Amino acid sequence: MANSLTSIVIVGASSGIGAALALELAQPGRTLALVARRQAELERVAEQVRRKGAVARVETCDAADPAAVQGCWDRLQGASKSVDCLVYASGVILDVAPDEFDTAKDRAMIDVNVGGLVAWLNCAARDFSAAGRGTIAALGSVAGDRGRRAAPVYGATKAVLDTYLESLRNRLSVRGVSVVTIKPGPVNTPMLAGKKMPLTVEPQVAARAIARGLQRGAHTVYVHPLWRWIMLAIRCVPSPIFRRLAI
Repeated sequence: MANSLTSIVIVGASSGIGAALALELAQPGRTLALVARRQAELERVAEQVRRKGAVARVETCDAADPAAVQGCWDRLQGASKSVDCLVYASGVILDVAPDEFDTAKDRAMIDVNVGGLVAWLNCAARDFSAAGRGTIAALGSVAGDRGRRAAPVYGATKAVLDTYLESLRNRLSVRGVSVVTIKPGPVNTPMLAGKKMPLTVEPQVAARAIARGLQRGAHTVYVHPLWRWIMLAIRCVPSPIFRRLAI
């Protein structure tokens, strides 16, 4: 089912996939609310959005602060009175050494990747459910499909996202609300930190695939279609074998 997207909130719009998605979605007749912690970076993205004919609004907010999230959402709803799409593109991954178990780092990832996600999506879910329409989307990761040795907590936060979005989809689909899980795979953003990985795409390529998925109201969007089949195969690897793989 195609969705009419006219007023879109993008959380994590100051850089990376979120910024690229804002530019991809920018067109005359649309209003984009760009949300992140860094105002200067948001303003630069907003200026590019306006050049493409869309209305851009900037809001600074720390996703890890639930009270700030609710206040920001209320301001955005009050300003437009018709938000019909929320995209949660904010996320944190911190390097963890093979012998490192750092609770402070783990909490920092959990607070944004799970706490911020739930705070923002709960706001949208309540209002969209009452309105009987809307699209909710969030950036997950193929890293959440299996428990990998390299980034235990980051992968776990993305596994939580996957299950949480499926639950929201099952709950909200009967009320006319689409819930889209986005699994980009490797994208050439600062989060990748220059690592060479197979099937890496540029942010603009990811943004185009995500925009198409939002418009269709797809359940799950794999930016590179091969990742769907790669991860299907990886999920089928027996645990004793997977435990020995350095992936």
